[in-house]
Amino acid sequence: MKRKAPPSKTALAAKKARPEVPDYHLTPSTRDEAGEIVWPAPKDQMGTARDFILECAKGNKRILIVPDKDADGLTSGVIVYCTLRALGLPEDLISVHHVQRANSIFSDSERAAMASKNPSFIIVLDQGSRPSPPLIPQPHQTLIIDHHYAPTSASFPLEAVFCTANASPPVATSSLLTYILCTALHPSLRDRCAALCVIGTHGDLGNSIKWEAPFPDMTATFKQYTRKALNDAVALVNAPRRTAAYNVHAAWDALLSFSDSGSLTELLQNKDLLAARSAVSAEVERCTHSAPKFSADGRIAVLRIASQAQVHGVIATRWAGHLKSEKLEVVMVANEGYSEGKVHFSCRAVRGKKGVDIIALLEEYANASDEPGKDGEERGTLRARLGENFAQGHVQASGGIVKAEEFEELMRHMRVGEKVGKKPGEKTSPKKGGKKGDVGERQKNTLTNYFSKSNG
Repeated sequence: MKRKAPPSKTALAAKKARPEVPDYHLTPSTRDEAGEIVWPAPKDQMGTARDFILECAKGNKRILIVPDKDADGLTSGVIVYCTLRALGLPEDLISVHHVQRANSIFSDSERAAMASKNPSFIIVLDQGSRPSPPLIPQPHQTLIIDHHYAPTSASFPLEAVFCTANASPPVATSSLLTYILCTALHPSLRDRCAALCVIGTHGDLGNSIKWEAPFPDMTATFKQYTRKALNDAVALVNAPRRTAAYNVHAAWDALLSFSDSGSLTELLQNKDLLAARSAVSAEVERCTHSAPKFSADGRIAVLRIASQAQVHGVIATRWAGHLKSEKLEVVMVANEGYSEGKVHFSCRAVRGKKGVDIIALLEEYANASDEPGKDGEERGTLRARLGENFAQGHVQASGGIVKAEEFEELMRHMRVGEKVGKKPGEKTSPKKGGKKGDVGERQKNTLTNYFSKSNG
């Protein structure tokens, strides 16, 4: 048998070359009627947010800060905390509420927990948003600072004011938006909160982000702290919310202490954070080797895991940087072990793919023709049954929490694991059927194919 000539070095280099991703800060900005760049958020929203924070400081009433659980949300919250203290608000008037594991601020239990603190003002940071009644029943004022997808001004709780970066590219993180809002309110905050802003921003956008216009100049911060130290801080701060123990308060306390002392070494040696990072690393390693299956149209790769830790987002990000094919757009990691009876899933756009809108793609699958109910049972559309926690987040980093039954139906809509060319509803031959638990016939789109194909 005649051997094929080995591929040339040029061919190997071309095959291994990663797709070029343009620098994030160079994303074209929108402009207002006067031709000025709208960044990091519309001027009227930024003015409203600053006035709200000033009113909080002067009102001498109870303030409740509700930050998200990740590095971006927690650093945003600490920046607001530092701002209120710098503006003279007594410490005993500031409370913090951390949303419980597998929950959202819109759930009844979280509303009750927030209401129990009897705040006059609520500042919600990086939680995402949706149309809803006011967050608590008693009289209060709410400010939402965010950067998640919000299609209209009605995408927020009633009576809340908001400042969102989601429609002002390059989209700022919540911590970056909060930093720019707050540094205009007191001169001490620019230096005190700069590292917090970097930690939060790297937490969401990655450590390769360039701090060039329109982003603020962080040269002094990177002279004071090394990039490695700041990026290690990101991993540590993100760790507690991913563990089964969910000790988010440890990360908050560490960041608050850092904002006072300026000692990043102290944060990097925090025993609670180090233990959480070790636990997360072990769980990621255990779960990350699950083999993906692909939707029949080739646009989504789905990996299924079972973990009490919130590692599905980390694993989705890893696989999104490795899988390639002409059609593949999104990697989804579905965690069936995080909370009973539900599937928590994270989706990430495949590295280098342009124009991917994960939210629109998920909505497309969810709105496909519905399966009939048993004995003519009226069940409503799949999209309606998936609920409000489906397809949340960003267009290139989305996810959701849905009931297990509805998730399995979504997989059937996507025809995950089916042989290419098979018609929807076509039964699998008993002789050719896959292993127990497979969705449809075992597919031709194999994992090997997806690693070997070039990205279009």
